[in-house]
Amino acid sequence: MSSITWAPAVRRLRALAGAELALLGRNRSVVFTALVMPLVLPFSMRPALDQIDLKKEGLSIGPVMMTAAVGFSFLFAVYTSLVNAYTARREELVLKRLRTGELSDTEILAGTALPAVALGLAQALLLCTGCAALLHSGAPKAPYLTLLGLAAGLVLGAALAALTASFTRTTESGQVTALPLVFVSTIGSGIAVPADVLPDRLASVCDFLPFSPALRLVRAGWTGELSAAQALGATATALAWIVVAVFAVRRWFRWEPRR
Repeated sequence: MSSITWAPAVRRLRALAGAELALLGRNRSVVFTALVMPLVLPFSMRPALDQIDLKKEGLSIGPVMMTAAVGFSFLFAVYTSLVNAYTARREELVLKRLRTGELSDTEILAGTALPAVALGLAQALLLCTGCAALLHSGAPKAPYLTLLGLAAGLVLGAALAALTASFTRTTESGQVTALPLVFVSTIGSGIAVPADVLPDRLASVCDFLPFSPALRLVRAGWTGELSAAQALGATATALAWIVVAVFAVRRWFRWEPRR
């Protein structure tokens, strides 16, 4: 496709993302959740992590804290904030009006997600840098794995948010419908508790949770702990989740208000 063909779509996405960013800035509760929670929660977990013998599992505090911080960015800066955004725009008939214009369905969903995804990316990179400097975790051994994990987690977070919004009636109930994935991911995807300290059978199951492969890649980029086969397996699992989530959004996303 030529750049001339791409140009109108890029302009439309930029305009929609700019409008969404302005709306996002007006919602103080969402801004607080997206900006503050991923910064505060990882460090509030430090006392609990100090009670775990990380060295016995071949771990160090830096990569563990970094993984937790990035995981909270996926969950709060992207996933929960976009559940609220998609639901609010649908109930306010914004999405319905946008569909009558030149924007395609994909452009509408992507443009709405862009500010949150950009915020999540910037926040994750800042947290990775901060953890490396403050916790002396050093430079990443395989940075391409960390970047791949970040990309997978951000895209999946946006897709799952659109899917969750499909079953969310109001913006007030968005925190409730988003809670199951937030809770399961926090416990089982290596955010609150490193997956290495879980029982083997439970850890094997948790490896297939939505955000687990992305976070595994993020940490492996710092530690170099994954073999080529393991990295390929984590990447394939992450891509499978993205494909399933996108298919589900195309099948079940609601453009009309749930009234």
